[in-house]
Amino acid sequence: MSITIYVPRDSTALALGANEVAAAIVAEAARRGQEITLVRNGSRGMFWLEPLVEVATAAGRIGYGPVEPDDVAGLFDADFLAGGQHRLALGLVDEIPYLKKQERLTFARVGITDPLSLDDYLAHEGYQGLQKALAMQSADIVQEVLESGLRGRGGAAFPTGIKWKTVLGAQSAQKYIVCNADEGDSGTFSDRMVMEDDPFVLIEGMTIAALAVGATRGYIYVRSEYPHAIAALEQAIGTAGERNYLGENILGSGRAFHLEVRKGAGAYICGEETALLESLEGKRGVVRAKPPLPAIEGLFGKPTVINNVISLASVPIILARGAAFYKNYGMGRSLGTLPMQLAGNVKYGGLVEKAFGVTLRELLFDFGGGTASGKPIRAVQVGGPLGPYLPESLFDTKLDYEAFAAVGGMLGHGGIVVFDDSVDMARQARYAMEFCAVESCGKCTPCRIGSTRGVEVIDKIVAGQTQQIHLQQIHLLRDLCDTMVNGSLCAMGSMTPLPVLSALDHFPEDFAGGTLDKAA
Repeated sequence: MSITIYVPRDSTALALGANEVAAAIVAEAARRGQEITLVRNGSRGMFWLEPLVEVATAAGRIGYGPVEPDDVAGLFDADFLAGGQHRLALGLVDEIPYLKKQERLTFARVGITDPLSLDDYLAHEGYQGLQKALAMQSADIVQEVLESGLRGRGGAAFPTGIKWKTVLGAQSAQKYIVCNADEGDSGTFSDRMVMEDDPFVLIEGMTIAALAVGATRGYIYVRSEYPHAIAALEQAIGTAGERNYLGENILGSGRAFHLEVRKGAGAYICGEETALLESLEGKRGVVRAKPPLPAIEGLFGKPTVINNVISLASVPIILARGAAFYKNYGMGRSLGTLPMQLAGNVKYGGLVEKAFGVTLRELLFDFGGGTASGKPIRAVQVGGPLGPYLPESLFDTKLDYEAFAAVGGMLGHGGIVVFDDSVDMARQARYAMEFCAVESCGKCTPCRIGSTRGVEVIDKIVAGQTQQIHLQQIHLLRDLCDTMVNGSLCAMGSMTPLPVLSALDHFPEDFAGGTLDKAA
């Protein structure tokens, strides 16, 4: 009887040697005359255990990790095909606390199925949402998403259903669905994991969106740094088309939806929806002034739904199980779940999908295990390079859009980057301004010039020649930040001051450099 073995094909696992481990397992099984079936699944998101090898047993899937090629012979000697004991044995993977304490809705299949097997997807609740959507009126699909409370998971947290309702009401012979997969925030990888490890859920979500608003064509805009995601999406789109889940006549319904992948050229600003549209149209990625909104005049001047990967990938389960099921998770106006990504100086980095309401402290310590260095956590940046730095005094803040906003924070795309007590927060503030100067599209003066002047002012603050000059430069920096916040055309310029001001407010001692340090 053939034993099924799972070895991830996720980028993180590949970077840590998963292909070599898979080859070693196949070769060792052949040498010993043991029949196995090798499935290249996605990552479970516990990156410190990658490559994580799983063996299907009568009791469930038993995990071993992190596995190196040299460990494979020893695993066979320990009879790991029957779940035997070994120093790398982890027991039942579903019982690992890091995984068991999560609420996986959007990531329900990730790490469990073969990402490129449509049959595997169908066997795990796949396309049930689309089947229901095909039997509904467009307005009813939109209403279901509205009632679920789903908000944009890309950072703005705008209600997804309202955006869809606007596009549904727009009069046009052609409408588009655009997926923003230009995942560029530091410490984020949930979009990549969906595209690599469960691409059909994104395809299904976009197809449901098309039915909801009357669109017939869609594009997935993927950053060029994600070659494995691009390859997985293109293969999955091809399979979906062959099986009539895409194309001119979806499942015999007479409804049409065509989907293509488009590769971005690596500009951070193209994560902003209007700059993304410019890039999709073959132009330089520069922010457009609003109005008109993309929902009214978007891609090629037509009504366009633009959502990020996690937003669209959350739609199938909402349609399959109903809005009431989904909004039963979360708190306040933040309903459902959010995949949080732990990165930086953290012991157990990876993906954690939890219902809104968990605290930052729980994520950092119950899941992350503190710092990898063993030193105290001094600061955490949540929400990417434009997110503020949060001190330990704010770690008990609940993950909720409004709760974070109340303390000057932002959830953004759910990226959490951890810093221990060796971090220099003045350098981090400078990095934020420098990042903006490099990545600005240059269309508006506050962002283009303000970020460059910001770097210069921070350098003068740290140099700190005299107390008077030091205070003058801090005042100037705050004034500059105010201009950027209120005068920039898009979030790039208006949010860059957030990490700068948070560093100034919470870690003022790091800005007292130069002669001020000596005087102290």
